[in-house]
Amino acid sequence: MHLEAFMNIFFGIVFAPLLAGIISRVKARVAGRTGKPLLQLYFDIYKNFRRGAVYSTTTSWLFRAGPIVGLAAALTALAIAPPLGSAAPLAFTGDVLLFAYMLGLMRFFTVLAALDTGSSFEGMGASREVFFSALAEPVLLLGLAAVARKAGTLQLSELLAAASATSPELVLVLAALCIVFLCENARIPFDDPNTHLELTMIHEVMVLDHSGPDFAFIECGAALKMWVLGSVIVGLVLPGAGENAWLVNGAAMLAGMFVLAISVGTVESVMARLRLLRVPQLLMTAGALSAFAFILVMR
Repeated sequence: MHLEAFMNIFFGIVFAPLLAGIISRVKARVAGRTGKPLLQLYFDIYKNFRRGAVYSTTTSWLFRAGPIVGLAAALTALAIAPPLGSAAPLAFTGDVLLFAYMLGLMRFFTVLAALDTGSSFEGMGASREVFFSALAEPVLLLGLAAVARKAGTLQLSELLAAASATSPELVLVLAALCIVFLCENARIPFDDPNTHLELTMIHEVMVLDHSGPDFAFIECGAALKMWVLGSVIVGLVLPGAGENAWLVNGAAMLAGMFVLAISVGTVESVMARLRLLRVPQLLMTAGALSAFAFILVMR
């Protein structure tokens, strides 16, 4: 196995927290503010690793296992997501299903940890998270199924390599995956990661009781999840330059991820958070796009 197969893992671990900084800086610039430092999330993760964790006497082992299992699932998904122009380290036939279920496992244990606290606020956030995921996960699976059908493979590396950004089916899938990307990463218009109102928070309210290294694991997992889903979108848009052009592929990968982060920051600058009753309509629209793309490739 070539070293370039591990390129996406290296980029994800090193640059994933930078995406949140780019999004925050874009939003600040549009609003005419200076904004947080680009490396703010790196500082937050380092600071939380140095702190001690506090555990409630009402919680069980599920509360402590949630951040660890979530980070492990994110790292596994990162090992399945391929870099441009090369196969992923953990590549096998059918890995696209494991990729989707690793993201589901990450959410499952986050929700379990939130419910384990017995807090009504965290239970409310967990309920909304599960409600949104019940609509977002079929969109992701159906979109990947459409691309897999067109490419004729269930291996994510081969699937992305065979994708053509000029096909109408892929354009529909990309639009659906961009909506899922915002939903899965708790971004506007689905959630506001900067809100301080517990009644409106979804993802952030589920991790209110976590502290210290546990919260650092959650921050790392969330950053890796954004990188993993973003790398799939970038892989569908940008064709690889071949296995031997690792420098070109790496530069294209980083550029694509940073453009995606800038796009997310722009979207969050011009849109407001949707009302809760409007969210299913947007996710069902994404589902219709994925379903139509699947119908087109089945002709």
